[in-house]
Amino acid sequence: MKKLELHWQILIGMGLGIAFAYILSFFSWGSDFITDWIKPFGSMFINALKLIAVPLILASLIKGVSDLKDISSLSQMGLRTILTYLATTVIAVSIGLAIVNIFEPGKSIESETREELVQSYGGDAELTRQNAQKQKDSGPLQALEDLVPDNIFGAASSNANMLQVIFFAIFFGIGIILIPEKKSKPIKEFFDSLNEVILKMIDLIMLAAPYGVFALLAALVVEAPSADLFIALAYYGLCVVGGLLLMIGVYALIVGIFTKKSPRFFLNGISPAQLLAFSTSSSAATLPVTMERVEEHLGVHPQVSSFVLPIGATINMDGTSLYQAVAAVFIAQAFGMELSFAAQLGIIATATLASIGSAAVPGAGMVMLVIVLGQAGIPEAGLALIFAVDRPLDMLRTSVNVTGDAAVSMLVAKSQNKLGDPKVKNWDDKYTKGKDFE
Repeated sequence: MKKLELHWQILIGMGLGIAFAYILSFFSWGSDFITDWIKPFGSMFINALKLIAVPLILASLIKGVSDLKDISSLSQMGLRTILTYLATTVIAVSIGLAIVNIFEPGKSIESETREELVQSYGGDAELTRQNAQKQKDSGPLQALEDLVPDNIFGAASSNANMLQVIFFAIFFGIGIILIPEKKSKPIKEFFDSLNEVILKMIDLIMLAAPYGVFALLAALVVEAPSADLFIALAYYGLCVVGGLLLMIGVYALIVGIFTKKSPRFFLNGISPAQLLAFSTSSSAATLPVTMERVEEHLGVHPQVSSFVLPIGATINMDGTSLYQAVAAVFIAQAFGMELSFAAQLGIIATATLASIGSAAVPGAGMVMLVIVLGQAGIPEAGLALIFAVDRPLDMLRTSVNVTGDAAVSMLVAKSQNKLGDPKVKNWDDKYTKGKDFE
């Protein structure tokens, strides 16, 4: 008998958790039973996600930076690629924040339910207020000063210091590039292997996802039994989907403006890779198809695609970043927390930088969301609000990630005069004859 796919298992776990809590709500002892014997398993699942966040950032980001081989590759095409990826990520996060602030799906929760949630996590809310006061009392360059850690082990001891971990990982990766390859090979192989181990650990954690979701949703129903919570969840999903569709439109518009290629040409060329990304929820698994579509159907020179797309699979997670922005503010709204403009700028910075270290595998976006929540002072336990619909949204945002990789590859190819007719197969022959590639 064929085993159910993980996303179906998660959906079943969600449904069973809701049904289980609903049935037990008819018994006087039901609420206490779920709180004492079911909820702890959900807490352990969240802790496992938090546990893997720092190792994931270190391993994947150090590997991604060190794969650039030498610093000179960061000039011209390399620097342009990275800056373009970061720019599209900022656009994506900004779109997500705009949508969630306009429609405010979390505020559709009634005040009584919201008060129950705030009471459940009152300690976290108080800590957030204390941190906000510290920010008010700090100097204008405090955020920049805090970016550089004085002790990497101290920084790695808390997910709230993830920007410092990202800084160290980039700095460390550059150090690997600058030393002779013979000396850097052992440490690079170590982090390559560590990255594989971390990805496997994520796979193992995700195997427990159906049970974790069962516990989280059961506890959620007991603690916030109002139906308006689930209505708000539907609004949240619509906000994410709307933002992702808008981001695809932004890609098509940018490609049209800078490369003079029609949106229809672009979307038709990349659509098979989008579908594969949707079905696998993995940018890495889709990479071979993405490269084939970009070269054979969008006219990008292999010199560009072979450089831009692998980097994109590591640092360009626009769909994931957009979703993180919407999710973070939604959870804050659900807990009745008001995020200041400065706090939301922090979400833009954190989601952008966290996307650099987000592994191109299913479930990694949820791990990175823990980083964003921790940096913004939003209770990580709020993951229980959104995990049930994470899988279908993960499929959609992966499609957006792949679309962004293709769009940036076309922009870089255009800037390097290496965007041509996709019907031309002998790229190097035409390019080396001194003719315009286009």
